[in-house]
Amino acid sequence: MQAWVIGNWKQNPATRHDVNALLDDLLFAINEKEHADATSCQLMVAPSCIHIAAVNDRLRNSSVFCAAQDISAHSASTGAYTGDCSAQQIVDAGAAWTILGHSERRQYHQESHGCLLQKMTHALTQNLGVVFCIGETQVQYDAKETLAVIDAQLSVIKVLLAQNPEFIAGLSERLIIAYEPVWAIGTGKVPTVAEVSTTHRHIKQTLAGFNETLDNMTVLYGGSVNVDNADIFAADAMIDGALVGGASLKAESFLAIAMAFSRTTA
Repeated sequence: MQAWVIGNWKQNPATRHDVNALLDDLLFAINEKEHADATSCQLMVAPSCIHIAAVNDRLRNSSVFCAAQDISAHSASTGAYTGDCSAQQIVDAGAAWTILGHSERRQYHQESHGCLLQKMTHALTQNLGVVFCIGETQVQYDAKETLAVIDAQLSVIKVLLAQNPEFIAGLSERLIIAYEPVWAIGTGKVPTVAEVSTTHRHIKQTLAGFNETLDNMTVLYGGSVNVDNADIFAADAMIDGALVGGASLKAESFLAIAMAFSRTTA
């Protein structure tokens, strides 16, 4: 299975100039011999919505995909939804994927399972791949509720397939799960590899239980992934790549993480 390393830029960088500088560094480093192996795993970056078209233009002749960080839950195309960007508009801007369900969206925008079901439906209707984020809070982790929380979050996919059986064909290539413990995002706290591996195994088994075609799903780890710990995560067979936050804002650290996963899949 090919590993994926995805950079979630969040609300960064602030200006078009800084976006171009980051892309200059990234594309230059990819073309350098010392980073050539990084491209053996699939790279993707998710800029702010306003920068998607420009980023896509810069990446057009590269192997790096462009993703959105979110889409509208209200409509797949157009409508009277001020401030929203639809799946169709995101695709037209050049994104091939979208991140959905990130804990920051769940926290700051109170995104429910129903909301995420609508977003996922809209994305797949427009042939937009989905990186679906799941994960438990510190309180839930301490209470040993991780797997129960994950089961509840994954139920969105079960409902999706029940309501839209036409999505089953090819879904394993259009859906990536990103397990991100909320308590590990940007905090420097990191679960053990054994904990992540056990959780990933559970995720894969749960998805396979929804439909037999989902028996080989890509599951990434996210949450304070950096250059120092990428190798140990990459060495575990249950971890198919990483969703990277702050470390993706510098080309060197982002590609160092990618190279860690490339070495284990070569």
